[in-house]
Amino acid sequence: MRIGHGYDVHRLTENRKLIIGGVEVPYEKGLLGHSDADVLTHAIMDALLGAATLGDIGKLFPDNDPAYSGADSIQLLKQVCSVLQKNGYKIGNIDSTVIAQQPKLKPYIDQMRNTLADACGVSASQVSVKATTEEKLGFTGNGQGISAHAVCLIENI
Repeated sequence: MRIGHGYDVHRLTENRKLIIGGVEVPYEKGLLGHSDADVLTHAIMDALLGAATLGDIGKLFPDNDPAYSGADSIQLLKQVCSVLQKNGYKIGNIDSTVIAQQPKLKPYIDQMRNTLADACGVSASQVSVKATTEEKLGFTGNGQGISAHAVCLIENI
């Protein structure tokens, strides 16, 4: 068994959709990034790649490559899971936390878990998504951005 950790952060900006965990969350702002800036999915991908010592999402999907401009991060996650499988690994579980002052994410958590699990080819019972605020402290607490942490357990096939 191997354990990986992933972290990602994106700035909130106007005129973008807010995509978290593959789910569009209604909000006045979205996250700025080369792809769809899905901070949660990015943290999960980095955790999975890190556990397998296969680099990070910047290595697989460089942000200076126009092919990934506006990319759907769930499709990228599917590619990461394919790479894991080709390297002899399967996912044991994923535990993740989104840090955002706003919007409230509780109504979307189950949909995120299902979307992420489907992309990874695992059961939703293997994917945990939690959300918290930072009590108005720091860049996430001030509403400047959203961050996410993820840890995962992978096993040899």
